[in-house]
Amino acid sequence: MYTEIQEWFQREARDLPWRGDCSPWGILVSEIMLQQTPVVRVRPIWEEWLERWPTPADFAAAPPADVLRAWGKLGYPRRALRLHAAAGQIVAEHGGAVPDTYEALLTLPGVGSYTAAAVAAFAFGRRTTVVDTNIRRVHARLVIGQALPAPALTAAEMSLAADLLPENTQESVLWNASVMELGALICTARSPKCGDCPVLDKCAWIAAGQPEPTYIPKGQPWAGTDRQVRGAVMAVLRAAGTPIHADLMWDQAAAAQHIEVAAELGKLHALNTHAPQLERALAGLVTDGLAQLSEAGYQLPG
Repeated sequence: MYTEIQEWFQREARDLPWRGDCSPWGILVSEIMLQQTPVVRVRPIWEEWLERWPTPADFAAAPPADVLRAWGKLGYPRRALRLHAAAGQIVAEHGGAVPDTYEALLTLPGVGSYTAAAVAAFAFGRRTTVVDTNIRRVHARLVIGQALPAPALTAAEMSLAADLLPENTQESVLWNASVMELGALICTARSPKCGDCPVLDKCAWIAAGQPEPTYIPKGQPWAGTDRQVRGAVMAVLRAAGTPIHADLMWDQAAAAQHIEVAAELGKLHALNTHAPQLERALAGLVTDGLAQLSEAGYQLPG
């Protein structure tokens, strides 16, 4: 199955800018941005980001407010601040160069086991066990015969991934990338394109008659949640060049006169947010370092 999947990848892999001739910094940025965010949303932001901040030192010198504005609507903006902190650590402790081992990468803010393994493999050609959602799903179907992997990553899954990893370092990097791409394009969660799969005849799930999942995956709710309100408030703060008084979050008439942010305030007002929820959102943003409060009002961190 190794040959079939790797040959398929070399024929069918997407032409993504963080593949091929890309700096380790560009790969690290892509891995952070791609967490829970689809490629189509990440690509334009990533390209703008690397043009503006081509090195960790460039990025570390940027004000946090600029970082959060550039992050735009990728979601989970704390990732941007953690990446900013990681860039600072890279400059302070690694001479401005992204560290090239799993262990060193794991010490960076915002870098967990998956990201450290992925950057070590794809930026530096290290033999590491990379396990994301797509890889887990391919392993579950192809090897175990289950429709979906367990709801949370298990030790057994990590052990299986390690067992499947080729011993040859170069082949291990290609294998990680190939299986991940197969899961993203063919062995998808909802509508797998089994007819296009290069290892259809070897798939344990197909051999078992494609049994149904043992659970129904639940997507994270959005409408009406605190996350939605936080996102709307962040959009207001990104649009504003000066502090925004909390009253503008409530007073639609006053907000309409604030031309610079009127559109984003209008979207916030359209949510019909109740007072406790907005207060939670504002307080949470301040606590998370995504906003700061002064006598003049709320704004992005300086």
